[in-house]
Amino acid sequence: MEHLRGKIVKALSGFYYVSSGGTVYACRARGVFRKEGVSPLVGDEVEIEVDGERGTVTAILPRRNELLRPSVANVDCLVIFASCAIPVTDPFLIDRVTALAESKRIQPILCINKTDLEPGEGLARIYSSAGLPVICTSAVTGEGIDDLWDAIRGKTVAFTGNSGVGKSAVLHDLCPELQPEVGEVSQKLGRGRHTTRHIELYSMGENTFAVDTPGFSSFDVDRMEYVPKERLQEVFPEFQPYLGRCRFQDCTHRKEPDCAVLAAVAEGKIQPTRHQSYVRLYELSSQMKPWEQK
Repeated sequence: MEHLRGKIVKALSGFYYVSSGGTVYACRARGVFRKEGVSPLVGDEVEIEVDGERGTVTAILPRRNELLRPSVANVDCLVIFASCAIPVTDPFLIDRVTALAESKRIQPILCINKTDLEPGEGLARIYSSAGLPVICTSAVTGEGIDDLWDAIRGKTVAFTGNSGVGKSAVLHDLCPELQPEVGEVSQKLGRGRHTTRHIELYSMGENTFAVDTPGFSSFDVDRMEYVPKERLQEVFPEFQPYLGRCRFQDCTHRKEPDCAVLAAVAEGKIQPTRHQSYVRLYELSSQMKPWEQK
């Protein structure tokens, strides 16, 4: 047996495909992981024992971070695809994902796609003013593709977004040899018949890796992790200048008098839709039992 270190680049049907030294090994995980309640994730740095081109994952090295949906570890940035055309993305969905990314210390990047159909200038203003990187793209015209590449170069990136917003088409433009298969968008449902069936970490060159995952629909939002209500104020970057300036030390920034965050909303310094999402997330998190948040 040979002992190696590598990175999990694909998980499929109980196998973990580990890249090490230019070779990909099909590995099973040791049973001890199941007993410990730990599962290897795409993006994990691992130790393996190999015999030929098959092996066993024997250890998972410490993770910088991890996401449950998409299930991936050691992510540098999360590109969140949205659209103001077909389909129109609910801003609350964007806010929930950006809050989760910030809580994991993952850089969120908002990619407003399909600008050939609808520029999305209003959406761009909301998130630019919130301090989030915003890139407008079109897989049809090529707008913004180079800017997106510059933003992710040298990083491990997860791409996510509601179905039909065209993330696989943009991923194809960034790395043409991938050729993901995407069906036509349903005019009735506003969704793509997405054929991505597993999570895979693609090498895009220049030490850049991208995870492509099936898009999440409105139904999947309920399966995403919640940020604990006590931490929510920390993951809305535009709140930061006003924290600690409220009358009450334990201010929740929802309806208390002399709240600096509410004053900033009233003065137009914080976008109302962002604050509305914060309040909605706070209320949802408040309803969660401690064991449900784990």
